[in-house]
Amino acid sequence: MITRLIRRSTKPQARDGFDRRLLAPMMLGSILNPVNSSIVSVSLVPIGAAFGAPPSQTAWLVSALYLATAIGQPVVGRLIDLYGPRRLFLLGSALTGLSGLIGALAPNLGMLIVARVVLGFGTCAGYPAAMYLIRSEARRTGHESPAGVLTALSIANQTVAVIGPSLGGLLIGLGGWRTTFAVNLPLAAAGLLLGFLRLPKTPPRREREGAALDLPGMALFAAMLVSLLLFLMEPGADRWYLPVLMVVAAAGFAVRELRVAEPFIDLRVLGGNVPLLLTYARMLLVAIVSYVLLYGYTQWLQEGRGLSASQAGLAQLPLFLAGIAVSTATGRRAQVRGKLLVGAVGQIVLSLLVLLLQPDSPVWLLVVVALVAGVPQGLNNLALQNAVYHQADPERMGSSAGLLRTFLYLGAMVASGANGVFFGARADTSGLHGLAWFMLVVAGLFLAITVADRSLGRVGSSSASAS
Repeated sequence: MITRLIRRSTKPQARDGFDRRLLAPMMLGSILNPVNSSIVSVSLVPIGAAFGAPPSQTAWLVSALYLATAIGQPVVGRLIDLYGPRRLFLLGSALTGLSGLIGALAPNLGMLIVARVVLGFGTCAGYPAAMYLIRSEARRTGHESPAGVLTALSIANQTVAVIGPSLGGLLIGLGGWRTTFAVNLPLAAAGLLLGFLRLPKTPPRREREGAALDLPGMALFAAMLVSLLLFLMEPGADRWYLPVLMVVAAAGFAVRELRVAEPFIDLRVLGGNVPLLLTYARMLLVAIVSYVLLYGYTQWLQEGRGLSASQAGLAQLPLFLAGIAVSTATGRRAQVRGKLLVGAVGQIVLSLLVLLLQPDSPVWLLVVVALVAGVPQGLNNLALQNAVYHQADPERMGSSAGLLRTFLYLGAMVASGANGVFFGARADTSGLHGLAWFMLVVAGLFLAITVADRSLGRVGSSSASAS
């Protein structure tokens, strides 16, 4: 289905069109993070049972991945802007394979967390590299890359994100929870092979244009995010020093980026690009609701509803089918405002449905929840990806795409913290209902921001890719 979508959208451009040899490494690299994010959702309970760890401790398997990736995505994106995608893609694939080996052999929960950190850094290159290649192909051909390429990228990401729980349940059924880590070994090998054979060798931009690598800016950015994310993992008055450290690092980062000639993140340009900032804010809100559902709802299916890991994964399949159908039906239209409005309403309806769930809820209600969840899943991520492509500075596409993912993972971290707060020692129904009210507030804020943002009407309105 994805191949047909790309073929239809690239057909008019003939030999001067998008280089289809790039599609396989682009797709594979960009799915490594979402597939690992979703697979672990059904692994948390069996891993906790294996090591005698409560949900508050196994939540670090989620948080560690997002902590590493939230920092690494814009950093690696900037490196891709300067050096091209090939080197970073190959390095990331190698780290992904290393993480799979560590996880498959880990003797305790601590080593599993280390594996997830390595995995977070390893999967940083795929998505910024894909967005960089789409923009560079447009520059090479003199044509905007077809809408089908962006749509296929979005569909690939959400497909693996949603099918991940089912895949995770299957892997656990076949070989136990360790197989959910070992699966990265063949994925990494495929990434190394495709990256070596198909990604172009590009001269570093810093050699061509004298661009410099802003290491102090990157370090201050990392310190700011680490402080924030560590506080979000376990918020409390006794951890007051973390927000203080974040503010100090943020101030230092702002001063540095406003003074340096080649900043890591150009705050002057970013600060003047209000539409792009609002897109990042929407990604944060969308991710909170999506990941509360992915982790909180999946844990409740096992501990609150009494399903096995395999059954909990299968219960997410309607979400996958609905999301793919919605993305396929709407993907060739570059306009984003209508998609985001419908997606926001969809998240509100989803939150209300979760409030209806009980320990003895019938299977048909679980199917309805998954189907409704698939509608915003299929609309929001695709629309936000298209928005960044049209709103960002083309010369900073890698770092801009990385920042979009950073806000995605910030949302995932908030969701992980919310799951810990509302569930405590067990994923029960009262905790799920608390999460539903939290989701409802966040979804309402997302709708309000989208309604108020009139700039969305201009995104894709005159793009050739919309034809």
